[in-house]
Amino acid sequence: MTGWPLLPLAAQLGVGLLVGLLVGALHFASLAPNLRLFGGGRVLPALALQLLRVGLSVAVLAALIRVGLAALLAGAAGLLLARQRVLRRGRP
Repeated sequence: MTGWPLLPLAAQLGVGLLVGLLVGALHFASLAPNLRLFGGGRVLPALALQLLRVGLSVAVLAALIRVGLAALLAGAAGLLLARQRVLRRGRP
């Protein structure tokens, strides 16, 4: 049984997209600091940051499935949109 079975479809889509955009922006914005840590030879902090990044994204997507399938799909779309925006902003 889902956490919020009576949440309307539009609300599921809105919540999922918003959460996906926020978590995706955080996830992909932390790529540069992670790369600097790896490049500077600080492997343990870099691995810790990597685990935190991936773990947070997985936990949020797992939480979105409790809201509903539409929320999960919208969250995944939000992650992809955030990825596109962050990576485009980082290009010269």
